[in-house]
Amino acid sequence: MKYFLTEDQTPRHYYNISADITEPLLPPLHPKTKKPVGPEDLAPLFPMELIKQEVSKDRYVEIPDEVRSLYNLYRPSPLVRATRLEKQLKTPARIYFKYEGGSPSGSHKTNTALAQAYYNKQEGIKKIVTETGAGQWGTALSFACAQFDLECEVFMVRGSYDQKPYRKVIMETYGATVHASPSTITATGRAQLEKEPSSLGSLGIAISEAVEVAIQDSKTHYALGSVLNHVLLHQTIIGQETLKQFELANDYPDVVIAPLGGGSNFAGLAFPFVGEMLRGGKAVRAIAVEPASCPKLTRGVFGYDFGDSAGFTPLLPMYSLGHDFMPPGLHAGGLRYHGASALCSHLLNMKKIEAVALQQLECFEAGLLFAKTEGILPAPEATHAIAQAIREANQAKENGEERVIVFNLCGHGHFDMSAYEDYCKGQLKNHSIEQAVLEKSIRSVQLVPEEIS
Repeated sequence: MKYFLTEDQTPRHYYNISADITEPLLPPLHPKTKKPVGPEDLAPLFPMELIKQEVSKDRYVEIPDEVRSLYNLYRPSPLVRATRLEKQLKTPARIYFKYEGGSPSGSHKTNTALAQAYYNKQEGIKKIVTETGAGQWGTALSFACAQFDLECEVFMVRGSYDQKPYRKVIMETYGATVHASPSTITATGRAQLEKEPSSLGSLGIAISEAVEVAIQDSKTHYALGSVLNHVLLHQTIIGQETLKQFELANDYPDVVIAPLGGGSNFAGLAFPFVGEMLRGGKAVRAIAVEPASCPKLTRGVFGYDFGDSAGFTPLLPMYSLGHDFMPPGLHAGGLRYHGASALCSHLLNMKKIEAVALQQLECFEAGLLFAKTEGILPAPEATHAIAQAIREANQAKENGEERVIVFNLCGHGHFDMSAYEDYCKGQLKNHSIEQAVLEKSIRSVQLVPEEIS
């Protein structure tokens, strides 16, 4: 059972949850002065319109017509009732998924890529540099830059670069230049390779490389695919559509689930529902699902930390494992990030959202069951949401209760076949991170200064 909207029903505004959060957020801090950053500090990296969105308190931000027209290539995306999965689980729960795999990049990342490329083009920028983990974000930005005649350079985490060679090919097909990170192109990359020649890389290292390149040219900007407020803002088109589709279904979720690497996937689906709750609407349980091998929300600490490994970015108030944390080489590369967005971290502190960490074998098992019942092979990142949805559905069965569940199927897994091959051959394993290892990496997270708190 599928619920479709028409192009005219595509949201005309992004939803900004900051307008509905009563407890003030902590500001990002300058990496050297430790003072709150101002627009002039961010201007070398981002166009001014995105900087304004980063600090905006307006509940709604208008989507430019040119961006909305490009959204119509693949939006609105369908909300699907997973009836065959329900039947297989013998659960009284009603399970829905919002399918974002129909975009040109095969994932939700295109939603913010188009917006970021548009605002950079409007400011006269000629080139955008970025990082990518599993490749979805790099693919999305490559496509978006092609729409606005911008150059695109991508630093792809080495572990995923080797595991997913066709992600590199599709980025190059869209016109991007792609490097494995750590690379020999930047001082950051060379330093990492000198320390660890066989390094699989991390999103933190790749971000440092991209930022290092971007700040060397006034016509080049940096773009981030998650974590920052304006990125999460753009993704809320997902949850806004889902709200309308639940009206068509004459239903409403009790539980909203999405994976969390940096936060854009989770925020995109969950924030419009959480916002309804904050404004006095129906209560929902919003669950962020992270990998047990990179458990920033469930085993990290809250404080100020860099968004990258080299310390180029502002210090962000977030749950973090420390910017030097090196996650194991799990196949859900998009979730291998040491920190969580400031907004998601703040809502977790407010106890308005929940967080769980799952092992990858449970997630791949859930992904195969979903593929067999619903006919879509999910990205490894998306399997985390599926696994948690199955947990919720089984709990509903055990308790003999109805429960309405919706999760974000953030992308397909057509470029992740090596991951599924490894799983089917029994070559994947769960990762157990010793507390001593976490405690060592967490030492780099800085306590909130008294004058800020």
